[in-house]
Amino acid sequence: MSAEPADQPAVSHSPGSIPQPVAEDSSQNEARIAQRLERRRRFAGELAQWLPAESILSSEEQLRPYESDGLTAFKATPLLVVLPDTIEQVQAVMRWASANAVPVVARGAGTGLSGGALPHEDGILLGLARFNRILELNLELGHARVQPGVRNLAISDAARPHGLYYAPDPSSQIACTIGGNIAENSGGVHCLKYGLTVHNVLSVTVVTIDGDLLTLGGEAQDSAGYDLLALMTGSEGMLAVVVEVCVKLLPVPPEARLVMAAFDSVEAAGDAVGRVIAAGIIPAGLELMDKPAIIAAEAFAKCGYPTDAAALLLCELDGTAEEVVSQIERVSEVFRASSVSSLHIADSEAERLLLWKGRKSAFPAVGRLAPDYYCIDGTIPRRQLSHVLQRMDELSEEYGLPIANVFHAGDGNLHPLIMFDAGKPGELHRTEQLGSQILQLCVEVGGTVTGEHGVGVEKINEMCVQFDSDTLTQFHSVKAAFDPQGLLNPGKAVPTLQRCAEFGAMHIHHGELPFPDLERF
Repeated sequence: MSAEPADQPAVSHSPGSIPQPVAEDSSQNEARIAQRLERRRRFAGELAQWLPAESILSSEEQLRPYESDGLTAFKATPLLVVLPDTIEQVQAVMRWASANAVPVVARGAGTGLSGGALPHEDGILLGLARFNRILELNLELGHARVQPGVRNLAISDAARPHGLYYAPDPSSQIACTIGGNIAENSGGVHCLKYGLTVHNVLSVTVVTIDGDLLTLGGEAQDSAGYDLLALMTGSEGMLAVVVEVCVKLLPVPPEARLVMAAFDSVEAAGDAVGRVIAAGIIPAGLELMDKPAIIAAEAFAKCGYPTDAAALLLCELDGTAEEVVSQIERVSEVFRASSVSSLHIADSEAERLLLWKGRKSAFPAVGRLAPDYYCIDGTIPRRQLSHVLQRMDELSEEYGLPIANVFHAGDGNLHPLIMFDAGKPGELHRTEQLGSQILQLCVEVGGTVTGEHGVGVEKINEMCVQFDSDTLTQFHSVKAAFDPQGLLNPGKAVPTLQRCAEFGAMHIHHGELPFPDLERF
């Protein structure tokens, strides 16, 4: 097993805070900058053997747009950005990085919300935006072969004229790429019925850190040997770089209807979610929004949400016309038995899409309520929805920070949005503490610290709460099998045991450790 990945140089990763520069005097700083510029010049010259000049970005102005992904609280400037056009160029870059022990961070569209594409200050950032072609639509077998830089929504746009579509639909689907979706195992509002990315990818072609080209999976639904395709999906760029993807295409459902149910309490809405699933109904989508999110989305999208409701459920049912009519009747009965305050069924396709527009606009809409917001991504058992929502209200009041809730209620994937003002001293740190408490609450009730946004740098401390030392050691062993030098996206997703020991020590409260049944390091 290789040594555990070290934190990035010249950046301090104290648990619970964003990276801060390590203190140094002016002469040390000048020497470090000079060494950094020399490495940048030398690396750019060496990479020019395989890449044209326009594919190597080295000036501060060129590098600045790549300093973070969607989690902008974490920033770092890479040594270089390279933008290859071909698989052969990616292989050459990886072989060079391996031979020179240079860290590599792969990046798609940069829409991720966990810092997974945060650059390494002494490494290169490998941008895959130019891998943006749909290579094949196989209508007979129902799949599409695409490059990793293809936008999620572009696949469905290309397939829909043929009566097919790609099911996973993250809210950022207009911008996020399929390569990034594979890295994080993204979901979306319809993942309850149709599954996450891992359930909709047939094969991936990847380049290893040694520059080898591997294909995992195949065009069939199953393939022989170890399920390395599932291992690669959600691995956050730590095992290999994806350069081609084969995704499953599904027939567009002949009928889709949306039921909007308003409730007088978030707890009642949460209970209704469990009752729908218990009744044996699997909606295409089942989303919950609380009052702050409802008001923000309605003001933003003007979609007809009842702003007097405490909570709103959007329940989509699809299938044949007869099946949908039957499911609407059954769902409506469940909602009435759950003390629904109002019930509305979209009477046209245009209205259905408008109601979904409000939900998919919720994140930017909440951005109008406060200078900043912090999106959390944890998953809990559905039966714990009411308890967790109530506990989050208590934590919100305790920390003095409002929370708007927008999440995939059907599979328990929470997305609380903590509103704050980064301009106020200490408020970002308090927001991070509240976010950590919410994630630990998810683990406490039997859930997990991430559902679809990934761990990245954001949730790396909370991984220490969810997993014991043996499991984390096994994670490191798996990474070492693919990346013995620890060069691919180092310092992300899987914490070192030393880091967990420090994090555990920091979270002693009144002399007691949280979750005492979990092993400590």
